Amino acid sequence: MNLQTFSKLSYGLYIVSSKKGDKLNGQIADCIMQITADPPAIAASINKKNLTHQYIRESKVFTVSILSKSATLKFIGHFGFKSGRELDKFKDMNYKLGKTGVPIVLDNTIGFLECELIDSYDVGSHTIFVGKVVGADTFNDHEPMTYDYYHKVIKGKTDKNAPTYIKEEKKEVFTSVNPAGNNMAKYRCTVCDYIYDPEIGDPNSGIEPGTPFEALPDDWLCPVCGVGKDKFVKEE
Repeated sequence: MNLQTFSKLSYGLYIVSSKKGDKLNGQIADCIMQITADPPAIAASINKKNLTHQYIRESKVFTVSILSKSATLKFIGHFGFKSGRELDKFKDMNYKLGKTGVPIVLDNTIGFLECELIDSYDVGSHTIFVGKVVGADTFNDHEPMTYDYYHKVIKGKTDKNAPTYIKEEKKEVFTSVNPAGNNMAKYRCTVCDYIYDPEIGDPNSGIEPGTPFEALPDDWLCPVCGVGKDKFVKEE
């Protein structure tokens, strides 16, 4: 069975948020769909291991912030590869609270849907939460981020807890050689599987092509999930 066929299905990219008392949390999600028009309702597939899943279970409310095509890997990685159990994802984040008290992300988004939980379905590793839409608005006319654009254009990765995650097959790794004749190995992030390729560098962070991993500044961070160099391993 060719699991890559699933990548041909159309998805968007969103931040699903919820609350527990005065605590807030949010995560990246791609499996969101409208299921009825009157009354308007949507369904969201959330991994049971995620903190947002626990918050939705307890509060029975959630929001879906619709990501803009201009959202950066660093911004998406903040919500997609970091855990709310280890940090406050909404600290220093531009957001507002909806009528249910759940955060609506204002940066890099084009609108939102606010929901009250009306049903849920256990589907193994995930729960499908069905929410009645009690609030919605559009902020601008920017293009929405699509799953296809995220992967093919800005080279984003899929978190292992996502319903659309497909384990990548190991590919043969070639070692580059810089002008000085030194081997330049590729390094993989153990959190998000981003590959640092010395031939490409990291131009968005000011790292020129041809820069070996060992020469990266000590404060350099993974452009996808934001972890440090200590979370990278050499590709063998």
